[in-house]
Amino acid sequence: MFGKPSNKIKKTVSGTIFDVFNVIFMVLLCFTTLYPFMYLLSMSLSSANISLTKIYFIPPEISLVNFKTILGYEYITTGALNSVVRVLLGTSIELVMSLLFAYPLSKKYLPHRNIFTGFVVFTMFFSGGLIPSYILINDLNLMGSMWSLILPTMIPTFSMLIIRNNLMQLPESIEESAKLDGAGELTILFKILIHMIKPILATVALWSIVGHWNSWFDSVLYISDPKKQVLQAVIRNILNSGDVQSQLGGSVGGVFGAAVTPEKLKAAAIMITTIPIIAVYPFLQKYFVKGIMIGSLKG
Repeated sequence: MFGKPSNKIKKTVSGTIFDVFNVIFMVLLCFTTLYPFMYLLSMSLSSANISLTKIYFIPPEISLVNFKTILGYEYITTGALNSVVRVLLGTSIELVMSLLFAYPLSKKYLPHRNIFTGFVVFTMFFSGGLIPSYILINDLNLMGSMWSLILPTMIPTFSMLIIRNNLMQLPESIEESAKLDGAGELTILFKILIHMIKPILATVALWSIVGHWNSWFDSVLYISDPKKQVLQAVIRNILNSGDVQSQLGGSVGGVFGAAVTPEKLKAAAIMITTIPIIAVYPFLQKYFVKGIMIGSLKG
């Protein structure tokens, strides 16, 4: 008599118009994001016969000569190794220290917890600045060391607060049950709670990996030895050089002929630093949205 209820929701005219403009906006946004990357990728894979005055998403003639030239630069290998070491050490230390800092701040019974949290939040808006940071690194005898790139970001404030908020949302009964079984604080944290916050830890790890991999300014500031520079700083030196040929030991237009041009070499250099971090993202993407939603807002 009454019939089955319909699950379809009728859209109004304004709702349809909004959806159309939303789709158009997202398509344009994706295009403006992907276009520069695809253009540089096409240029880096282009052979000598491809004119730079034309735009190809897929070059008719693909060549790896630009990558071979860049990878032949003497500091590329050492820079890549230094970047990998920085990412592994920096990310591991940040996760452990942020977790150890966030855990006590997530407990309501911690005396003056709000005051401590306020001091932490204060550092998000105010800092000593570049010159005091440089003086501090110099006084700690960290100049020219990999630790000058890792220790200053050992506890990222925002990441730590996200982990803290995530821990605050876990049921207190879990910790109470573990304590009844004789578990200590570190046992509860590293054997029980850590498995319950894997999405947020993966999210924080992704932030840390991207941050350390893309960072170059601190390496230029604190390290003068080219053999200790990270990959991004090495690529920056190549890109900022007015004479790319001299930076690459005179191989441009020489060993590889006209196939190699400064513009194509710069495109290949950017791809070398970009592709590795893009390859890491799919493995952590499934945790990313979930982690942000779980650990977002709670005071």
